[in-house]
Order: sequence, then C-alpha cells, then structure tokens
Amino acid sequence: MVVRTSDCCFCIDCLKLLSPKSLANLVFPEGAKRDSVVKRITYKSDDNDYDTYHPEADSSYLLQHAEATRFNLFTGFQTLAEREDSFKVNETVNLHCGFYSDNGGFKISDEDRRYMRACKVVVSTCAFGGGDDLYQPIGMANSSIGRVCYVAFWDEVTLSTQEAEGKVIGDDDMIGKWRIIVVKSLPFVDQRLNGKIPKMLSHRLFPEARYSIWVDSKYQFRRDPVAVLEALLWRTNSTFAISEHGARSNIYDEGKAIVQKHKATPEEVEVQLTQYRQDGMPGEKRLHGLKALAEASVIVRELTPAPNHFMCAWFNEVVRFTSRDQLSFPYVLWRLNMPGMSMFPVCTRRDLVNSLGHTRKVKPLTQTNPESSAS
Repeated sequence: MVVRTSDCCFCIDCLKLLSPKSLANLVFPEGAKRDSVVKRITYKSDDNDYDTYHPEADSSYLLQHAEATRFNLFTGFQTLAEREDSFKVNETVNLHCGFYSDNGGFKISDEDRRYMRACKVVVSTCAFGGGDDLYQPIGMANSSIGRVCYVAFWDEVTLSTQEAEGKVIGDDDMIGKWRIIVVKSLPFVDQRLNGKIPKMLSHRLFPEARYSIWVDSKYQFRRDPVAVLEALLWRTNSTFAISEHGARSNIYDEGKAIVQKHKATPEEVEVQLTQYRQDGMPGEKRLHGLKALAEASVIVRELTPAPNHFMCAWFNEVVRFTSRDQLSFPYVLWRLNMPGMSMFPVCTRRDLVNSLGHTRKVKPLTQTNPESSAS
C-alpha cells in the first residue's frame, strides 16, 4: 500500500516527500482509481493504408503539402476533420501521434529500443542542436536504484559538441546516471519541435513504462523520482501533474507575451488564436477548476490511455501551429477535460529542479530526410 502522508520526514511548504525509510517500504499502486472514458488508444500509421487518407499522395503532392504545414511522414497528415475527431472522448480513440511511417525519421538503434522497452519508470530529457549540457540528477534514494531509468535523447550535433568538451559516452552507453540515446534523422528543421517528441510522446518511446517524468534540459532534477510520483500522482489520485504558470493565466495574454518576447511571429500566433476563437475557446483564467496556463518544463504522468490521448492531441496542436506548447495547453485542457489532471504551484516546480539555463545557441538542422518535411 502507499505510505500515508503523515510518514513524510522531508517537508517544505510546497512539496512534501516521503522519507528514504518510507520510500524503501513503498509498493507501487495498481494505478489511479479514475473512471476514465478512454480505455484504449490506437494510432494512425502507414499500416492504415496511406492511400485511404490521401489517394493523390505522390511525391509532388507531398512536396506541395509540406510547403503549407509541418505535418510530415513522422506526424502523419492530420486534416481539420481528423483534428476535430481527435478531441472526441470515446472508449477507443484513434488519432495521429507521431511515428506515422518508418520513413518519417527519429531513428533509434535496436539496442536502445530494447533498453527503453525494459523501463517501467523513466525520467527523460533531451538536447538537440548542441544547446545544452547534461546535468546529473541528484536526490535519488537508494531504494529507487534499479526502479528508475534516466534517459537523455541527443542528436549527432549534441553528441559531437559534448565529446569535444570531454563528455564521452561510456561503453555502457551511460554518462553518470543518464543513458544516452542518440537519435538520427530528426523529422523537423525546427529543433524546438524535435524536442517535443521525447517531451510529449514518452508513451510512444517507452511502450512498457508505467510512469514518466519529463525535465527540460536547462534543469537539474533534484528529487527522488519515486517520491515525486507518490507526492504528485498517487497521493492525490492523479494521472497527470504539471506546473502552473507563474506569470500569466490567460491564453490570449500568453499569445501577446510570446510575440513581445519574439518567441513566435505575430502572424503564426494570430493564426492559432483565431482558430481557437472560432472553436469557442474562452479566455478564462481557470478551466475545469484548474489554472488555464501551465509551465510545461516538468511533466509527471501515468502512461495510461487518457493521459496518452491528452499528449497526442497536444503534440498535434504544437505541430499544426506554433512550437510554443504553453499556448496550446489551455486549448487541449479545455477540449478534453481529462479526469486525473492536477497542477502544482510554481514553488513545487522550483523544489523539483535546479534551473541552470541554456549553455549555448542551438544549431539548426541543415537538412532533413527526403521523405520528411518541415517549415
């Protein structure tokens, strides 16, 4: 059974974690007792017969299509009708969720895939384009060793950048606690968008895992992962936990801030917000009892159908519109109203990680797969 909250010995105002002694006796629960409508997710892929969706799908069509969208052979080509269907909450949900085609990119070796398939609890991060160093996690209890995988996804640019600084992957494919997985053939020119793949699609990358904790590469994770799962998911009977945004609460204010900070162009933000207005998206500060805006640098979740549905829909919005995932989160939250969603205060996020910042400017991709495309 899960140890009671009263057994905590490390306690601060925001985050109360179990003591190492209590963690040693902790048994993983069977899962959150949530009455979720969604019981099964199926993913659209080339197995579904590509010509059924796009009978004119020859090379010239793909090239023309690519000029107007970032959808490609990794994401699949989601139409607006399919987008609308993806927000319907049914017992079985069929939708695009990356890895559309074997030719789509994001190539991982068979050895790495075997390692990833064995993970049950995973803490993951990524650094594409050589922009960030790798920060070793701290705070893990001895009882969690062997129960948690730490996985860092790198591209070949990051690999060469790190090797030039003397940070060489060992014969065991590790650097410290991190298993380094080098990804080849990234599907997007936009490195921010490539980074959304491990961030949002952990259920696709780790198909046998039960839980995942995502940490942006500018942070050092500083708490025991199992204790974090207990505090943010099991104790609250949640399946998904994410930090509240510290500065803003309104999706339309966030759009203005993104433009002011030059994180996206006014035109692409306006396209996204216009679509959301047409869909009836309210400008409320709270949606379904939660703060409307999230800070998505730390995401803790159970890899079950409802959270997986949420992440697939969120990923598709990021591909369709801007790469600023904080802008699309409120929309997906509003549309899906997922049971088991929880948000923790900013002070909790600050206690989970040390903010160490970005190290150097990210190098953009100079080329992509001939089969894939990007904007």
